[in-house]
Amino acid sequence: MDASTLLYLIPALAALTLLYTYIQSAWIAKQDAGTDRMKQIAGYISKGAISFLRAEYRVLTIFCAIAAVFLAFISWNDPMSSPFIILAFLLGAALSAFAGYRGMKVATLANVRTTEAARKGLAQALKVSFAGGAVMGIGVVSLGILGLGVLFILFKNLFFNPDDAHSIHRVLNVLTGFSLGAESIALFARVGGGIFTKAADVGADLVGKVEAGIPEDDPRNPAVIADNVGDNVGDVAGMGADLFGSYVSTIIAAMVLGAGAYTPSDSMGGLSAVILPLVLAALGILFSIAGTFFVRIKDDNGHPQGALNAGNIAALVLTAVASYFLIPALLPESFTFAVTGEKVFYAINIFWAVIIGLLVGGLVSVITEYFTAMNRAPVKYIINQSVTGPATNIIAGLSVGMISTALPILVLALGIVAAFTVGGLYGVAMAAAGMMATTGMQLAIDAFGPIADNAGGIAEMSSLPKEVREKTDVLDAVGNTTAAVGKGFAIASAALTALALFAAFMETTGLKVIDISDARVLAGLFIGGMIPYLFSALAMSAVGGAANEMVLEVRRQFREIKGLLAGEPGVEPDYDRCIQISTAAAIKKMVLPGALALLVPIIVGFVAGPAVLGGLLAGVVVSGVLMGIFQSNAGGAWDNAKKSFEKGVVINGETYYKKSDPHKATVAGDTVGDPFKDTSGPSMNILIKLMSIISLVVATAISQGNSKQAQVKQEKAPVVQQASAPVLASHLYSK
Repeated sequence: MDASTLLYLIPALAALTLLYTYIQSAWIAKQDAGTDRMKQIAGYISKGAISFLRAEYRVLTIFCAIAAVFLAFISWNDPMSSPFIILAFLLGAALSAFAGYRGMKVATLANVRTTEAARKGLAQALKVSFAGGAVMGIGVVSLGILGLGVLFILFKNLFFNPDDAHSIHRVLNVLTGFSLGAESIALFARVGGGIFTKAADVGADLVGKVEAGIPEDDPRNPAVIADNVGDNVGDVAGMGADLFGSYVSTIIAAMVLGAGAYTPSDSMGGLSAVILPLVLAALGILFSIAGTFFVRIKDDNGHPQGALNAGNIAALVLTAVASYFLIPALLPESFTFAVTGEKVFYAINIFWAVIIGLLVGGLVSVITEYFTAMNRAPVKYIINQSVTGPATNIIAGLSVGMISTALPILVLALGIVAAFTVGGLYGVAMAAAGMMATTGMQLAIDAFGPIADNAGGIAEMSSLPKEVREKTDVLDAVGNTTAAVGKGFAIASAALTALALFAAFMETTGLKVIDISDARVLAGLFIGGMIPYLFSALAMSAVGGAANEMVLEVRRQFREIKGLLAGEPGVEPDYDRCIQISTAAAIKKMVLPGALALLVPIIVGFVAGPAVLGGLLAGVVVSGVLMGIFQSNAGGAWDNAKKSFEKGVVINGETYYKKSDPHKATVAGDTVGDPFKDTSGPSMNILIKLMSIISLVVATAISQGNSKQAQVKQEKAPVVQQASAPVLASHLYSK
């Protein structure tokens, strides 16, 4: 099979797998939506979610227009770029937004049907909620491959010349605009959605559960609908855009580094190492779909976590087996990269790099599950520390989050060294591609959690029997763990991808090393290390400010709406006002963190030069990965410590339940952890990749602006020819 035939099969396969999501959506829609009251509440949630996303997308449309003008300016005088980068950027942004919107629509369709299914049993509730997650997961990766496949075919036909080994770099330079669009929307969607959901969640918990002593998701709480809306705009739409961006960035990074193995004699016309990441990702969609069939339990005594693990393992095993046959079939038996000199790599080396990536992803997932799951030692430790009040609970949660960074970082470090040893930088990029190959399954597992959480809220607000809420709580607790696992998986893959993008930046700008003995570079390193802290502070401050306004509003309604807190018949809170508060805060407060990520690389690059920007990127990557793991795991552990009281916990021989003093302490800890795990923490992986991609966009321009300094530095070094924004020099791996 030649390269052209294979390339056309890739988007065709993606389009076919999209059909699977429509079949699943139709099946979900046919399920019983329950009572009129359940449908009414689900309608409130859906209406609020759509209203927020429309407001958010209006703001992002303005951003896209400004960014398109900037890209036009950057590409105008660059012979290795093209104004077509604007098309790639806008399509990436549009598909990222659409992936989040469609996921939210399906989630609001599945939540009430999961509630009704829970009346029949846990097995049926898992089936419906996971079907909703599967539509989200498979839809995201299918859209990603469809967009990448179509654009790569278009740009290859426009710019690729088989007689010019460097023309493939122009194709990939322009294609990188797709990743820039996807990651830009992802950052705003993740931060904006996170601010919305956590402002509502914190406000609802502090006044409802702590002050008024009413149950979680009680319909008397004015913020309860906003809280459930937040699950959809933050944990579903925001997460969908997030992983869409991560997915396409990983694939493009591997394609870019694969261009260094250009060998006209290979079976794909010199493009085998470029095409391989696309093919592996496309097959990964099929393996993710296959994995969904393993997610089943027989009855109420089944273990949802075990079923989800079975599906995930099945997808990973299928990917590993397929890679063993696929990689030697596509790649030449041996090849070299100009950047590594005469060192020879073999096709089987790249297979082992993919296996390393799968192992790293699996180990990080297992470690994250240990630190965040109920009935595990770290969560039990937080529970035991809660008996003496909120302060010791918070101290325990912080310590669990901090210590949880150690093992993932060691695994990640060993994985990077191992992948580089067997396959060079391309091996590192393919390890990341291997991790992300089963993103469809990972996201399906992740997205089912918010659906189950919403289902529990609908059960509570509809006054269904407590047995229904107990079943949804089982799924919700599993969802908390899978959410933390998904975030750990995303940050680990982001670290590998950022390393590949960082290497591309160094090649583009002609940097040989990041010399920290240079005071200016060291200053850039420190500033880069500070950025994730400042970004997190802005995000959490936004949540705190909005939550404060939400608390005051809920208190006002309890005080002024007579009969509301007493639960008198016919008395309803003003749900819309709380939704408006969260929406306004999220739209306004998401701008500054987003601007920080977008503008800092541009300012530092043009003012201080590529070397200082390189130091900045190194600091951002290291600090961001640690912050992401710490915050996500601490928040997940706090949340499950709180949920453990629903069935009762034993502390020092005494059993405690909800509304006890230790439970109130865990509510305080969970309130602290909410913006950790759902706003700033999961944004770290987007932050480090987006800043790396933007640096590549301006790489050529800042190199030209520092040409005199570059000439002095290059007098004693081999000449590095001028390169192209937005990704790599046209001679990235050329000798």
